[in-house]
Amino acid sequence: MQPAKDAPAPECAEVSVRLPETVAGLGTRHTNAQATGAWGNPSAVLLRCGVPSPPPTTDRCISINDVDWIEDPSEAPRYRYTTYGRTPAVEVVIDAESGVSGMTALTDLGEAVNYLPKTGACVGADDLLELEGATPAPTDSAAPTASGSAN
Repeated sequence: MQPAKDAPAPECAEVSVRLPETVAGLGTRHTNAQATGAWGNPSAVLLRCGVPSPPPTTDRCISINDVDWIEDPSEAPRYRYTTYGRTPAVEVVIDAESGVSGMTALTDLGEAVNYLPKTGACVGADDLLELEGATPAPTDSAAPTASGSAN
């Protein structure tokens, strides 16, 4: 693994010392790169602290235990999750072919990641309307709903 650009940040040290021994039932693996973590044999969950914080996006955002994650499925079945509204940011790569649940892995990592300073949060369309002082229009109950929220 290669360390992220801001891996030496003191906030990443706080995350690193709090990383759990197991993630999604997988044991920890030794890494030799600063502010990184790996679980499974072969590694199914990889973490790097110190990646750039993502800008506002319309990509899917998932909130788990007060940590917001932007999901990047472009390399599926490898999914990349990056914290949103945390500086520095954490990136987690999960190999779904290994049978690891992304939600379980992110939940297990949440306590350590919560030590990063919170600088923002995901918002959805209703949140934006509230910020602008508008009221959401009534929705048709038969209409599909979004599975994630936009930023």
